[in-house]
Amino acid sequence: MPEDIISLIQESVIQGRITKDDEGMDEGMIGQPGVTELVERAPASGLSIQNIITKGLSGGMNIVGQKFEAGEYFIPDMLASAEAVSAAMKILQPRFAASNIKTKGTIIVATVKDDLHDIGKNIVSILLRGAGYTVKDLGNNIDTQVIVDAVREEKPQFLGLSALLTSTMARMADVIQMLEENGLRDQVKIIVGGAPVSEEFAKSIGADGYGADGFQAIAVVEDLASGTES
Repeated sequence: MPEDIISLIQESVIQGRITKDDEGMDEGMIGQPGVTELVERAPASGLSIQNIITKGLSGGMNIVGQKFEAGEYFIPDMLASAEAVSAAMKILQPRFAASNIKTKGTIIVATVKDDLHDIGKNIVSILLRGAGYTVKDLGNNIDTQVIVDAVREEKPQFLGLSALLTSTMARMADVIQMLEENGLRDQVKIIVGGAPVSEEFAKSIGADGYGADGFQAIAVVEDLASGTES
């Protein structure tokens, strides 16, 4: 039954299980299909790619988000689930064109210059792909000029900037300023995030939104995409 496969995909995401050989959060899971095996067989059961993503993968990550907010899951748990979604999306991505699925928009993400941390950015990237966005991840320690050049060339709807150090937060303001100087600021919505970043800081540098964690970042992007304020 399609509904059963959706439930199993959700559970594999929640458990952070990529293949049948993975243990997961609970005992006794080894040998049961992981998210990649389930996603491979799902289309044959009549499930659309869109339902696999929105109901299965995103549905599972929504539950992971609730567990994270409730203190039941921690960063390693959330990262394991995000990696499971990423593995599933690699399988599904080539089938997008054949299914005539249009992406919701394109977002460039980067950790700013002199900051080597990227776990949060990676989680946001995976969640965005699972939500139906095209993501171009520039990586970490990215020079301001490189980010601005990418915005000019790719023409994304969104730009996500991450920083985990108070000493690198100012780089976000540098990016926004350079976008303004190059006449590109009005062409892209900018979302910032990271441990030392706050909503007040985001407003002070002229960003369009702030995400305290991966799930809030997704909500902000969705709000901006729909033209509502977060």
